[in-house]
Amino acid sequence: MSAVNQPVLILQNLTLDGPGYLGAWLAGQGIPFNVFNTEAGEAYPGAVAGYRGLALLGGEMSANDPLASLRQAEQLILQAMDAGVPVIGHCLGAQLMARALGAKVIASPRPEIGWQTLQVADTPAARRWFGEPGTRTVYHWHGESFELPLGAELLAGNASCPHQAFAVGRHLALQFHVELDAHKLAAWSTSVDPGFVRLQGVYPTTVQTGAAMREQSNEALPSQQRLADRLYRRWLGIS
Repeated sequence: MSAVNQPVLILQNLTLDGPGYLGAWLAGQGIPFNVFNTEAGEAYPGAVAGYRGLALLGGEMSANDPLASLRQAEQLILQAMDAGVPVIGHCLGAQLMARALGAKVIASPRPEIGWQTLQVADTPAARRWFGEPGTRTVYHWHGESFELPLGAELLAGNASCPHQAFAVGRHLALQFHVELDAHKLAAWSTSVDPGFVRLQGVYPTTVQTGAAMREQSNEALPSQQRLADRLYRRWLGIS
């Protein structure tokens, strides 16, 4: 099978945290993909051979939790990098990339839930991935973040989470959810999880209410999906 016909491998940790816009984008490009959902009892494949890319999704667990699926994901990350298969991580997926590369996953200075701004660095690497430096508004749901692995290039950050994105060549780690689509937003923003409700009161500037997320999404979601298109294209080498 030629490289252009090879599927993308997507590792899913939770049933409610599926590929979202990433899946729609791949389908729109005519790129096949295989999703393995460990919460649904689907074991991750043992190798990345035959895949043109590896994508890792988020999850409510910590990247530091002693789960066999997380350690296997880290092995696949390293295997893909060694084989020249481009890797992209979303939120927990980015933290697993950092861990696989020897960096720590620690508590963020402040949790971020909902639409938050970050600053894109004014560096050649950040420009290649994000375009012009400056402010972007993206969707978050995390209380932990990654330290920067040795040899990685920092692409973006903010006061609540100084390390928001890093790159190692064609491999990209994102602490935020560019794969968010309207379906995921609707599901997540109606959460009544007690922890989420408590954080809204403790961190009102970085944890949005569901209503605020939905209201801001009219402008923020299309803008983020344009950014996702750019990032996904560069990740898979599509002009």
